[in-house]
Amino acid sequence: MSQIKLVITDVDGTLVTTEKALRPSAVAAVRKLHERGIGFSICSSRPPFGLTTMRDALQITLPFGGYNGGSIVEPDLTVIEQVCIPPAVARQAVEVFHANGVDTWVFVGNEWVILNRQGDHVDHEIHTIDVPPTVVDHYEDKHFSAVGKIVGASNNHDLITKVEHIMQETLGHAAHAARSQAYYCDVIAPGIDKGRIVEVLGQRLGFERDEIAVLGDMTNDLEMFAAAGFPIAMGNAPDPVKALAKGVAPGTNDEDGWAGAIERYVLGN
Repeated sequence: MSQIKLVITDVDGTLVTTEKALRPSAVAAVRKLHERGIGFSICSSRPPFGLTTMRDALQITLPFGGYNGGSIVEPDLTVIEQVCIPPAVARQAVEVFHANGVDTWVFVGNEWVILNRQGDHVDHEIHTIDVPPTVVDHYEDKHFSAVGKIVGASNNHDLITKVEHIMQETLGHAAHAARSQAYYCDVIAPGIDKGRIVEVLGQRLGFERDEIAVLGDMTNDLEMFAAAGFPIAMGNAPDPVKALAKGVAPGTNDEDGWAGAIERYVLGN
């Protein structure tokens, strides 16, 4: 394997635990990457403003991606590039979720707008991004004017899997739909996926594809896998994701799987 010069990782289900905490081993592993001069960044389904705590804790100095790569920003949140969901498509996505009994969250600007404060995983998301939602009775035109992401959230994992496929069939190339967790289906702008952060950082830093390693756990990480030279799946990833990786972490995100993967495949310890 070529020497890895850049590591880009998914966050939820990969870098952090189920409780959204960074394990000490992961923090130590990132510190080792910095000490070795290996670049480090993150790409998440979270909005960029929901990644600042992670940025600070891991001393990230490179651009990072929010909305599954739909928004790529500098560490100070200056936008490098951002692509929004067309308003009509955003409305259609919301209608598909609602028709299938799935609550929606619309991320527009620097806020996330919801209809049901008591909905599945709302409290979880507040804890995750450290930003409260804006609760409205119904969505208005302004809520679809510059949408970075729409999330369908449900504790019914089979339903989310079903809706993921329905959304992909319904929207086609008008938007990108994929599960970011077993309980979330994310819809982002067309032509956008996590592979974009690999391309942007590779070009900016002058690194070849084979010099970039990525880590992830879900189907929305697969485009990132395809863009990088060395994709690594977490131990908790489903088998279809593991099948497309070149390495599998020696553990889950709730263990020391992420740090173990860095040690094994990047640092060579």
